[in-house]
Amino acid sequence: MKSHGVAVSMVYPIMKSIVHKGFETDRYCSYASFDASLLQDVEGRIAGEELERLMIAAADFTQDDYFGLHQGAMTEFVDLGILGYVMMHSDTIADSLAAYQRYNVILCSGFNLSWEVMGDEVVIRLYLEHPGKMSRHCVEDMASSLYRLIGRLSNRRIPVYGIAFEHDAPPDTAPYLPVFGMMPQFGSTSNVIRMGKEILDYSVLYSDARLRIVFEAIAEETRIELTEESVLSEQIVQWMRKSMPAFFPSLRQTAESFGTSTRTLQSKLKEEKTTFNDLSTLVRKEMAMGYLRKREYSVGEIAYALHFSEPSAFQNAFKKWTGLTPSQYRTTLVQEQTSKQ
Repeated sequence: MKSHGVAVSMVYPIMKSIVHKGFETDRYCSYASFDASLLQDVEGRIAGEELERLMIAAADFTQDDYFGLHQGAMTEFVDLGILGYVMMHSDTIADSLAAYQRYNVILCSGFNLSWEVMGDEVVIRLYLEHPGKMSRHCVEDMASSLYRLIGRLSNRRIPVYGIAFEHDAPPDTAPYLPVFGMMPQFGSTSNVIRMGKEILDYSVLYSDARLRIVFEAIAEETRIELTEESVLSEQIVQWMRKSMPAFFPSLRQTAESFGTSTRTLQSKLKEEKTTFNDLSTLVRKEMAMGYLRKREYSVGEIAYALHFSEPSAFQNAFKKWTGLTPSQYRTTLVQEQTSKQ
């Protein structure tokens, strides 16, 4: 049974970075207590937490407190395997982002991106598909690699209009300037990169429709193979979203809808390393953040739409999820928008 975690190939860039810095990979593996023989299994998977541990260990081993940032800035398409080849042969940057969004599960289950056009900008959000936060090194690796690849795909210098990270600022922020051309905002409500919306229509330099068809077929087959074991949790999330705002499904209602018992449902979700409560929280949090972006909805109306017993219950839950009250979160969004103008 395949582990639905992170492709072991995601460790290769770590090894490449360590060699690039003049260190020996054998010593690093010993330092990080990592079994290098795992790298021989090209289809092997490791837990997402293990990848984060290895990134942190690599930062300590090389004494590079910006290991993830620097690693991402050296990313090549080959580092992304089949996903990289699909992106390379897409027609436009928007198509490449869509491929990243669809097939990223091949590399990292649970890590993904979304984007939306806001005025003259495209806002790309990097996020976890389950409750929690990405470690600093992982999110900075994801951000800098994505930015590098967009530039490589379009063969253009892409200006960054803004970048924000959820984590706190490190003591020295100077290393971010050569990577992004500007200083990020830290302690933000989300991990985002903002660029001009015109980049979505930029043609991909390497695009070849025939090769894309070949690589996409392989990517789709791999995606289906990887996700078929976790399809239940994905189906439940979709079912919850569609049920709102008419009603918010209970465990019993969900089990009945999927033709199983509550006990069996919970057992299957446990196999996928999640719970019904985790999925409920994920859906409510995502929908709450979406509603709060729209000024026409009051906090009370959002609480009602998300089926909280009263506004105070929603406010308490949202603060538990994000560390901010709904009003504070909305104010932060307004301030971020104002600072961009």
